[in-house]
Amino acid sequence: MTDLPLADLDAFVAVAGERSFRAAARKRGVSPSSLSEALRRLEERLGVRLLNRTTRSVTATEAGERLLERLSPAMTDIQGALDAISDVADRPTGRLRLNVPTIAAMTFLSDTVNRFLRLHPGILLEVIADDSFIDVLAKGFDAGVRYDERLERDMIAVPIGPRRQRFVTAASPAYIEAHGRPEHPRDLLDHRCVVHRFSSGAMSQWEYERDGEVITLQPTARFICNTMALQVGAAVAGLGIVTTFEDFLRPALENGSLVPLLEDWLPPFSGPFLYYSSHRHVPPPLRAFIDFLRAEQRRAANAAI
Repeated sequence: MTDLPLADLDAFVAVAGERSFRAAARKRGVSPSSLSEALRRLEERLGVRLLNRTTRSVTATEAGERLLERLSPAMTDIQGALDAISDVADRPTGRLRLNVPTIAAMTFLSDTVNRFLRLHPGILLEVIADDSFIDVLAKGFDAGVRYDERLERDMIAVPIGPRRQRFVTAASPAYIEAHGRPEHPRDLLDHRCVVHRFSSGAMSQWEYERDGEVITLQPTARFICNTMALQVGAAVAGLGIVTTFEDFLRPALENGSLVPLLEDWLPPFSGPFLYYSSHRHVPPPLRAFIDFLRAEQRRAANAAI
C-alpha cells in the first residue's frame, strides 16, 4: 500500500477534518465531485470504508478515525516541508559574478552590494574589478558594469550608482607654481602629466569639451601606471598634472593638496550601467540584483519629488 496517491490521502484528511465534502472543496479550491472520486479510489485501494456519508453529514468510520489520527500530523509535516521549499524558491540562491571597472569598486559599489547581500543571504556575490574591456559573458560573468559608450547593442542596461559623474584635471600648488597653469587643453602637451595605462596596454586619452568644441589628446607622460592611488599620490607630490574621476580626487581637492584646472572644459557625463545579455536566460541571483537596482531607482526618484 506504499504507492497510495498522496493527493487522495490529502483529500481524505480534508473531508474528514471538515466533515463535509462541500466545505473541504471550498477550502481546497476544488470541486466536491473531485474529492468524492478521490475518496472512492482510496477506499477501493484499502478495501475498507473510511467515511460514512448521509445527505446531512459526513463522519469517519472507526478505520477512518484511526487513519486520520495517524495521517494528520504527517500531512502537516509534508505541508511544512513544501512551504519551506517554496520559501527558498522565493529567496534566490546561488552565485552572481560581476565584472566592474575600478572606479565602481572603489566608490559607490560597496554600499550597493552590502545592502543587496543583506536582503539576499543565500546569494554568493563575486566581484572582479577590471578596467580592460573584455567580453564578460565569454569570461563566465553573469553581468558587467560599464559606461554607455562601451555598451554593446544587444545588451540590456540598468542604471547603477551615481547618474552623473565627471573627470577632473588637477595639479598640486607646487607644480602650478613651478610650471604654470594651463589655460587651454592643448597647453597640456607642454606639461608633465600622470597618465593611466589600461590592462590592455593602451594609455588613456584626455577629452575636453566646451561650447560644442571637443578636444581629445594624448598628454605627455611623466609618470605612467594603472593604479589610481599612485596617480593621485604622484600628482599631490608635484610630479605632474592628473586627469581622473572626480571621486578619486575629491579628498585631495577638498584639503587643498590638489587644485582643479580647466574646469570649464570638463562637463559631466552619464553614470554607469549594469549590463547583461538580452539573448540569455537571466539566472535568479542576477534577476534579484536587477530587481534590487530598479527598486533603488524608484526610491531615489520618489525621494527627489
